Amino acid sequence: MPKSGNIDRKTSFAVLAGVYLLAGIAGILLFRSLPFSYGLNLLLADVAATIIIFLFSALFRNASVYDPYWSVFPLAAVILFASRMRLTMLNVLHIGAVCLWGFRLTANWAYTFHGLGDQDWRYTLLEQKTGKWYPAVNLFGIHLVPTLIVYLCFLPVVYAMVHHLHANLPGCVCVTASVCAVVWQGIADYQMHAFRKAHHGELLREGLWTYSRHPNYLGEIVMWWGIGLSVLFASPGPLWLISGALVNTLLFLFVSIPLADEHQSRKAGYEEYKAQTRMLLPFRPR
Repeated sequence: MPKSGNIDRKTSFAVLAGVYLLAGIAGILLFRSLPFSYGLNLLLADVAATIIIFLFSALFRNASVYDPYWSVFPLAAVILFASRMRLTMLNVLHIGAVCLWGFRLTANWAYTFHGLGDQDWRYTLLEQKTGKWYPAVNLFGIHLVPTLIVYLCFLPVVYAMVHHLHANLPGCVCVTASVCAVVWQGIADYQMHAFRKAHHGELLREGLWTYSRHPNYLGEIVMWWGIGLSVLFASPGPLWLISGALVNTLLFLFVSIPLADEHQSRKAGYEEYKAQTRMLLPFRPR
């Protein structure tokens, strides 16, 4: 097998498609064969698929093999569950929101994907910092922990399908917020890509990025809070339904945002930009 750096972009897409197809088939077969509850079956299938992807990321020495999984798993799972369920209006709203979110995030990944020789700078930084412990960090920190977070975020959608929950006004408002968050992310993505083409290595301080240093992260947070709360409004009581949104928020606040800010701090004018621009909320500081 050629080194991953020697595999061109088109071939890399084909290789990843094969890897994800293999992981998906294994996950589906495991889910259907396990005798446990739908939640545990889904979790174990999810973890099994993640481990397969991890093995290939180790084979290619590129943890970014995992990058599309964050959006591909919920997208595939919601379609598979929907095909076997009697759907309510709330389920249809959830499916629309998750599909819009999944297509946007996957398309954004595909647009920025250069090939199997290109690894996300955050993973390279972790590899440099952790040394001999990197394989464990790769398995648990880069692969399994994000998989568990996405699982918790997505589980309310499955819960609503299995229990045939019905939409109410507060729930519809929450799902609407989720859809708006995805649109917000799409606008932020477009502005970022357009800016980077014309201003390589400079700070983006235009459009939505004028009001928030991380509008894409804000959209991700709002997306899953909207989904979790919409189910909680439809079925008051099980507070664990918002655990995914909570953990996801903490991940961005204490891991993703600090890493991104540290990376951006190398650019000229960053301290002024940081002082003038909110971290998340789209309001100018006084």
